[in-house]
Amino acid sequence: MQQLLLDILPAARPSLDNFIPGPNQELLDHLKHWLEGESTDTAIYIWGSPGSGKTHLLSALVAQQPDIVMFDDIDTLDERAQIAAFDAFNHAKSAGKRWIASGQNAPAGLDVREDLRTRLGWGLIYRILPLSDEDMQAALIKHAQGLGFDLDPAIASWLLTRKSRDLGHLLQIVEALDRYSLEHKRRITLPLLKEILP
Repeated sequence: MQQLLLDILPAARPSLDNFIPGPNQELLDHLKHWLEGESTDTAIYIWGSPGSGKTHLLSALVAQQPDIVMFDDIDTLDERAQIAAFDAFNHAKSAGKRWIASGQNAPAGLDVREDLRTRLGWGLIYRILPLSDEDMQAALIKHAQGLGFDLDPAIASWLLTRKSRDLGHLLQIVEALDRYSLEHKRRITLPLLKEILP
């Protein structure tokens, strides 16, 4: 029953404003300019480890400009989907549309069709770097403040050492903790957090 709290809570809605850049400030600044049409680049490829924020950034961009062609985790596509992605990129280019894609490796290291790999290397390529522990902790505390409570840094530190470093998942845990504390009218403490986690 307690695990259900985590299962039913939606992730925080991604936006460029609630993305914690850490060492990726240049990437975030460029995406903001790109979104506003202040960049002439038509294609961007972002790569990095799972949970680093790629999906957050792509979702944030498409939420504001639905006409952007987007493929997240392109390296997980099967052969048929890779052909569709290749065709979509070609159509976007001929129609003057912009596209953005992400994967776990730089284009040269992707296990995809050669023609698709070539397309991914056409535009700007950014590696998204992992956040430091300090950046992750600051993100959790900031998110809690947005929910209306102060998160003890010791709780944030405990989460970072014992749970996945996927920031989206950690933010969901903070949301679940807030909801659980309100439902049970109890102060947010580390013992309370342990009650809702397996």
